Amino acid sequence: MSHLVIGPNWPARIALAGLSLVALVVAIALAVTVGEMPIPLSVAFRALGNGVFDLGYPVSAIQQGVIFEYRLSRALMAALCGGALALSGAILQALLRNPLAEPYILGVSAGASTGAVCVMILGFGGATLGLSGGAFLGSVAALVMVGLLAAGAGGASDRVILAGVAGSQLFNAATATIVTTMASAEQARGVMFWLLGNFGGVRWSDLWVAAPVALLGFLVCMVHAKALDAFAFGADAAASLGINVTRVRLVLLATTALLTATMVAIVGTVGFVGLVIPHAARFLVGPGHARLLPACLVIGAVFMILADVLSRILVPQQILPIGIVTALVGAPAFAFILYRARRPA
Repeated sequence: MSHLVIGPNWPARIALAGLSLVALVVAIALAVTVGEMPIPLSVAFRALGNGVFDLGYPVSAIQQGVIFEYRLSRALMAALCGGALALSGAILQALLRNPLAEPYILGVSAGASTGAVCVMILGFGGATLGLSGGAFLGSVAALVMVGLLAAGAGGASDRVILAGVAGSQLFNAATATIVTTMASAEQARGVMFWLLGNFGGVRWSDLWVAAPVALLGFLVCMVHAKALDAFAFGADAAASLGINVTRVRLVLLATTALLTATMVAIVGTVGFVGLVIPHAARFLVGPGHARLLPACLVIGAVFMILADVLSRILVPQQILPIGIVTALVGAPAFAFILYRARRPA
């Protein structure tokens, strides 16, 4: 199947950027108006004006709180989380030259969860380290362990995936052990729900942490877009083009760890976004990372916002963990990609 590749001409790029912006705005509008309490879009705009500019429009206190303090912050966090995880998946797939690579499968999310749980329950680092710091250290530990396991197995791409699965199981077991043996019943319930992914506890203060990290990660990735194109032909080919392979790998892996750890610390573990979205973006804009990375950012944001809307309406009077909704889409997609990635014997 051929790709619908957007050409390098500026009118096409501007049109694509405009469509992307419209899709993102429509998704956010849907997120702030749909729910157990349906709210007209006009009321949502007035609530937004009151919250941002203190315009004093006549909006009930309940609607104002639901729109500005709950749904809008939740939608924006979903956008940041989806975009960051999609970027991470695109980077890992390029560096490892494997279509199945993503933070969840490689154990980065599991390591971040273990690090965050160590801070939450065991008190490691306390206020100095913080939840995001613990998650970052856990994600780095997972990357290092997967790297060592893969190197011991020859470093082949498929071996990296197998090492990631092993590392993921190890960190998940460590998290479960800490929760079941050290946490109180209330802590255990909260942690287990958090581990499945949850936007319910998101506040505006979380956005001031997630937004700069997502923006910084995106800029770092864009700076290395040409290097990522070179990695598609292998590390040796990239080195022959004058790219410092070791430095680029370290910078991009650290960026991936930071993006994943920040989102996991705020939202919890969300799988399959980094796997599915880069493939969808490649189908739309082609493999060039100068176009692929912005597409991943926008498509990941829209996908996660819509997944969050589904999590609030699929079961009446109940909110599903976001990880369940993404798995419902991601697991079949994973099977399809695995089938497509098969090589003849």
